[in-house]
Amino acid sequence: MDVTLNGDACTIEQETTIEKLISNLAVEGKFAIEINQQIIPRSKYAETVIHLDDNIEIVQAIGGG
Repeated sequence: MDVTLNGDACTIEQETTIEKLISNLAVEGKFAIEINQQIIPRSKYAETVIHLDDNIEIVQAIGGG
């Protein structure tokens, strides 16, 4: 199934949840997930299924000063 991930075309399995996606991508640290310009609460990662043509953004916090 085709989606957009951080601005790039990406193919994932159907019925993929956010939880499965971040596990497959080995995302670590502090981050936020946005699907179609809606921030998804961490408590919803396991139940939020990604759909065809969704636009997914993974934004990681970077410290600095």
